[in-house]
Amino acid sequence: MGSTDNSELRRERIGQARKTNLGSRMTVIEYVNAKNVTVAFDNGYKKKIAWSTFLSGEVQSVYDRTVYGVGYLGEGPYTAMDGRKQRKAYSLWLSILDRGYSEKTKKKHTTYKDCTVVEEWHNFQNFAKWFYDNYYEIEGHTMNLDKDILVRGNKCYGPDTCVFVPQQINKLFIKLDNPARRLPLGVHFHKATKRYYASINVTGRLIRKQFATAEEAARCYIEIKEAHIKAMAEKYKDEIPNKLYEAMITFRL
Repeated sequence: MGSTDNSELRRERIGQARKTNLGSRMTVIEYVNAKNVTVAFDNGYKKKIAWSTFLSGEVQSVYDRTVYGVGYLGEGPYTAMDGRKQRKAYSLWLSILDRGYSEKTKKKHTTYKDCTVVEEWHNFQNFAKWFYDNYYEIEGHTMNLDKDILVRGNKCYGPDTCVFVPQQINKLFIKLDNPARRLPLGVHFHKATKRYYASINVTGRLIRKQFATAEEAARCYIEIKEAHIKAMAEKYKDEIPNKLYEAMITFRL
């Protein structure tokens, strides 16, 4: 095909618009040849594609909400993959969106029933920036992203409520709020002795004390639990964020 024919194609094809298979509208703004076409989406995002791709509609914008209908990659420096491996920030982002918006996950894990993710974090770029600004590691520990230590009972993942926590600390706060519980937290009734027991695991050592009433057992459990959380805060004070340390030393059941 000669240059004249290519010029005619360029004039014919520049300005053509259509929707992608995901429903985003794109317009051809530059046409070099059939393998080098630039399209612009309505939100201003630009992408180089082939003419055949334009015709097929098999194009994705970084603003297409491809993750549970809410999550999108966005424009910015943070990438999802490192070669063929998902980056840690991206994997975690997928995980919290799964907890917030997957009906299958919510049915399987009822603790995620009312979970959501703040709109700001629907954009992966925003979450990734927060991740790299806040992620840290402690040797020998697995790190968890927690949403309700800083704000008790919180159900929304977001930059103001989340904090990275060593798993050993995070486990101290698991199942503290359970409205279906018949007896107070940490209290069990033994039918044979007709006594109430306060049971708590402190750094691998089970502490178990018996009482005549559930109220007495509950007070004992609370006293030991709060003291243990404060002791852990002091132990890791120089390695954890100050906001986590403050939440732990002021914690009350």
